Amino acid sequence: MAGARVLVHVRRAGAGGAAAFGQSVTGVFCPAHTDVALVSCGLERGRFLISDVPFPGSAVTVLKRPPFCPAKLGGDTQGDRGRHAGVVAAVAVLLEATCGHVLLTRRATTLRHFPNVWVPPGGHLEPGEELVAAGLRELAEETGLRLEPGTFSWHLLGLWESLFPPSLSWGPPRCHHIVTYLGLRSAEPRQRLQARLCPSPAEVSAVAWLEPPVLEAIAATEDGAEGPGLGPGSSPRELPATVGITELSPDGFRSSRIPTGILLRRAPERGPDLERVSTGTKFALGRWRAGPGPGEERE
Repeated sequence: MAGARVLVHVRRAGAGGAAAFGQSVTGVFCPAHTDVALVSCGLERGRFLISDVPFPGSAVTVLKRPPFCPAKLGGDTQGDRGRHAGVVAAVAVLLEATCGHVLLTRRATTLRHFPNVWVPPGGHLEPGEELVAAGLRELAEETGLRLEPGTFSWHLLGLWESLFPPSLSWGPPRCHHIVTYLGLRSAEPRQRLQARLCPSPAEVSAVAWLEPPVLEAIAATEDGAEGPGLGPGSSPRELPATVGITELSPDGFRSSRIPTGILLRRAPERGPDLERVSTGTKFALGRWRAGPGPGEERE
């Protein structure tokens, strides 16, 4: 979405400032040989702050980057930094129905970043917005679903460092985000939520309510791991061979099925990209599987 955006700031050992485009935010808080850190995060004076110590209104969570993160492997991207304001704060929501199914959307093929990739609804945090409000707004804009207060609970899943292109083999970074993933648990059944779906064709080409075994298999398919992963027509024996999706067409919605193996693909090391579940979504699903800790679930 165009317009003003909230930028990410970092603070470590009492010092910090705006996160620099193309330099790894995760790397500020973890050793070079690792890709994950425990941090405090929250909104402070119109910015999204990530800190090594708690601050008023902050929450403690995991910050992670993929092992092939361009900001980690590419070092200082001086040539690109002047064209970018900094690292942008974004929010994405995993919406879970009462039956345990979770909503994912396939990004439209016309989008500049991650086209045809499966993700949860999400987008940029706007100035003055709280994280949950931003997630609810993006959910409504992309899928037509509006959740009323008191009909859902939520918890913080974690922070993901996302760059596009996701691999240096595809060229230098063109966008750099820290995505806050939120888990939303609706009090409504999947069928009722599905009946209210009205996806935006400018952003979404298909939607799917995926059941827990498929979601767990997706989370376990680690991008950047060795080996070819699963082909589009294959899936583990305990999983269904295909999953049902709702596709957008010029005539409206149509029910369809795709091979489960498509959702279990790993991110390719070099182009072209494939229809798959994004690496950040796999991270969020892994955190979703673990469930909220004591006191983390909120109305």
